[in-house]
Amino acid sequence: MRMTRYWLAAALVCGLAPASHAVEGSTAAGPIGGTDVRVALLPPPGVYGGIAVLGAKAFDFVDGRGEKIPGFGEADLSAKIVAPLLVYIPDLQVFGGSLAVVGTAPAGEKCGHIFSGTGRVCRFGAGDPYVEVSWARAFVTPRASKDPGAFPIFEGLAVAIGFGVVLPFGQYNAFEANNYAASVGNNIYDFAPNVAFTYTTGPIIFEGTEVSAKLYWNNYLKNPATQYATGALLDVDFAVTEHIGRFQVGVAGYYVTQIADDRQSGVPIAPDGRRAEILELGGVLAYDMPEYGASVKIKGLHTVITANTVSSYGVVVGLIKKLK
Repeated sequence: MRMTRYWLAAALVCGLAPASHAVEGSTAAGPIGGTDVRVALLPPPGVYGGIAVLGAKAFDFVDGRGEKIPGFGEADLSAKIVAPLLVYIPDLQVFGGSLAVVGTAPAGEKCGHIFSGTGRVCRFGAGDPYVEVSWARAFVTPRASKDPGAFPIFEGLAVAIGFGVVLPFGQYNAFEANNYAASVGNNIYDFAPNVAFTYTTGPIIFEGTEVSAKLYWNNYLKNPATQYATGALLDVDFAVTEHIGRFQVGVAGYYVTQIADDRQSGVPIAPDGRRAEILELGGVLAYDMPEYGASVKIKGLHTVITANTVSSYGVVVGLIKKLK
């Protein structure tokens, strides 16, 4: 799950469907807040803990042509989510690279008002946990920053492959999910192979320009409560940033495209399979604190392109620290 992409979990709109079944959807793999800087660079072996806090708002339900859907003019969704994170990197080399195990368990509040003339419903509870196992290898050369207190800069290429699973263990109510988009959980398994890279140049602008991207292939099981099957999604997180001492700053975003039709009881959803498309762009700022073995980050994104879902904006703040 991630950033305003969280709205995939609540707001894939069923065109002009009756109010009894207006919204159904899925989440997307990955931690709350998504992935962006240093996505393929693993830290040294150890146990790391972190937390992400997300605030997001969604509006303007649109169809497959990106046009607003009549009857949804007053629609309004919001989310306030907190997600602790745990990362374990064993002191073990496999094919010249390192392994990582990541787990996160979000919780919080989602509120929804979809149809004109209806009320707003808010629900608080646990969301769907996400777990991932990955392997990464770096072909880099460490070099010192101009700031003597900063982490070294790893010039070169790093690559990673992994497999993530969204577990449908969160709070879920089918009626409220479909009519108010107010369930924190989604009741759907998501199996997501993924690949990533990070490439950092030598000093060009400041101390090194970094390009990072991570591609997830989301594959969903049918929701047993509704018999709704979400089509597979490809989504890529990306960031282009500059290293400046302890800071890393630049542009971030993600792009989602659905490559298979949504189906209800085995029948494709008319007229276009409700295939979603989203592009969100914004900025990211990270600050390292080597003396504490920690980093903090803030990222804000806003919708640029959307089809068969919603427009949205959101901000996420994250902290990660080595525990041992």
